Amino acid sequence: MPTFEYAPAPESRSVVDIKSSYGLFIDGEFADSRGGTPFKTISPSTEEVLAEVSEASTDDVDRAVAAARTAYRSWSRLSGADRGKYLFRIARIMQERAREFAVLESLDNGKPIKESRDVDVPIAAAHFFYHAGWADKLAYASLGDNPRPHGVVGQVIPWNFPLLMLAWKIAPALATGNTVVLKPAETTPLTALLFAEVCQQADLPPGVVNIITGAGATGQALVAHEGVDKVAFTGSTAVGKAIARTIAGTRKKATLELGGKAANIVFDDAPLDQAVEGIVTGIFFNQGHVCCAGSRLLVQETVAEEVEAKLKARLATLRVGDPLDKNTDIGAINSREQLDRINTLVKVGEEEGAVRWSPECELPANGFWFRPTVFTGVSQTHRIAQEEIFGPVLSVLTFRTPGEAVAKANNTPYGLSAGIWTEKGSRILWMADQLKAGVVWANTFNKFDPASPFGGYKESGYGREGGRHGLSAYVTTGATK
Repeated sequence: MPTFEYAPAPESRSVVDIKSSYGLFIDGEFADSRGGTPFKTISPSTEEVLAEVSEASTDDVDRAVAAARTAYRSWSRLSGADRGKYLFRIARIMQERAREFAVLESLDNGKPIKESRDVDVPIAAAHFFYHAGWADKLAYASLGDNPRPHGVVGQVIPWNFPLLMLAWKIAPALATGNTVVLKPAETTPLTALLFAEVCQQADLPPGVVNIITGAGATGQALVAHEGVDKVAFTGSTAVGKAIARTIAGTRKKATLELGGKAANIVFDDAPLDQAVEGIVTGIFFNQGHVCCAGSRLLVQETVAEEVEAKLKARLATLRVGDPLDKNTDIGAINSREQLDRINTLVKVGEEEGAVRWSPECELPANGFWFRPTVFTGVSQTHRIAQEEIFGPVLSVLTFRTPGEAVAKANNTPYGLSAGIWTEKGSRILWMADQLKAGVVWANTFNKFDPASPFGGYKESGYGREGGRHGLSAYVTTGATK
């Protein structure tokens, strides 16, 4: 089938002013690090150095936590209506600066501009709007008796959705009266630092939001800090387990949103063309850098060949390339380290006997790139069916009965998400009840809303973010001591 030739449609970089160097955002001001070694953040699509970023030392972590503690005394006493006004203001400014955020996100992360523009930034702003509405209604949210904030919240976010994860974390924390020290991923710090400017622009009281940059050691120092009352983390299961061990035996509360190996289940009565679009969205959205990605496709045997043919035809139309080009469907892999991991697991998949297929497409000479890949002939014992690859790699398995589909879907240490494609409402409800997954989509995939709680079971973590349920993680209840 002939494919269209698209003329380049690049988004201009001139909309965003990237500074040559960035300090830490502590107590409402940007400040130099005390002892940390600066590091560079690069664009994964070109390997171009974008900026030099300060690394927070343990002394800097102390300063940030102290600033948050001081700010907490007044912020927690503000009325919910007044806190909500600040969140509304932040949301509006984010919308006003949406192009700036979108371009910076695509430059620093590698994701296509149409995803940054149409998904990440709008939903991030929506989280602040949504939680602004809850700020003065906490007493009526069924959170328990006398809901009140924990205090200082230490938050560590990943590199796959830098701005969206920031909004997921900061918005409910502020709405409930907590103050925040947030550490973005070392490979994608720039949108968090731009958000710091938004906090200044919104006249948010100093110390309510503090942003410290650095690698794992900085995050570890924040999590372990005795002045932190609650920890919120999104990232790998291995790091999540390490955090759980660190805070075990302390008074700290925690929410952990970790890895996933989601099953996307297609029955023979499903609308197959629609299902194929959902499969593509499920695994190739954001280059597969999604914890809830539908990385395992379970197809009923009677339609497996037809689905595979339709899927391959659709993949042949995907455009891999410049993240700032509005025609691009799949951008760059976020880092060399992540690309190496994808290559390693893909090689293992071939060695274990699975059949690899990728569409023909030319990859840019510079940067970190990987073709969308489908594995067929996959069994439950293959590593690619059990381990989170976190890249644009889909494993296809088959099943005969709904019971077999459930058994295969649940046969994983993870339990974050799942998808069901069928025309039968009764089957959707039965499957959703049987699947051990925190989020189940029906006839769609990878759709997010601030009002809907998100989180997993088993090694996918615990706690919920978003919706009324997500508020409960940021409050304590009962009589005061």
